[in-house]
Amino acid sequence: MNPGSLASLASVLDLDGVVERLAAQPGSIALHESLYAYTLIETAHVLGVTLFVGTIAMVDLRLLGLAFTRAPVSAMTARILPWTLAGFVLMIITGALLFYAIPVRSFHSLWFRAKLLLMTVAAINIFVFHVRVERDRARWDRSVTPPMGARISAAISLAAWAGVIVTGRMIAYNWFDCDKPQSSFVHVLTGCPAGPAER
Repeated sequence: MNPGSLASLASVLDLDGVVERLAAQPGSIALHESLYAYTLIETAHVLGVTLFVGTIAMVDLRLLGLAFTRAPVSAMTARILPWTLAGFVLMIITGALLFYAIPVRSFHSLWFRAKLLLMTVAAINIFVFHVRVERDRARWDRSVTPPMGARISAAISLAAWAGVIVTGRMIAYNWFDCDKPQSSFVHVLTGCPAGPAER
């Protein structure tokens, strides 16, 4: 790899610079300073999360054998999936707009980073479920209590998405913001520039 390519890669990986440039864009400033737009987008985001996580939780409770036990898993997922996808699309679009409105603070938020980590765990869990567990669904589709693998996947899903909701709500609080006195450990987790005491 030549030096020019390395410099280009370094500039792409300069995430602090990326979020700072985002924050300087007129659209980001306008959205952040808008009297109504940010609030409406945040409300739509909550509705999207409610629809997405709510429908996932219904399937997870079925897989755990705690609810909807008379319904075959396949029939339940077929009816719920369109609503889950609609909630997902709304959640992602509005979430991206909320990040765009305050990119620097969001990027350095400990809660935002925890939320992304939990979303990654949930996504990996979904992938493993579809690749390894669901392939044998024909055998246990109508069982009141599906096999252990499905139940473990459902429990992880419920825990991860509950964590996403909690950490997402905590983003509003400034306990770990870069402008607050923080320990070196918190600075490492948030990626905040080190304060005078840590330099």
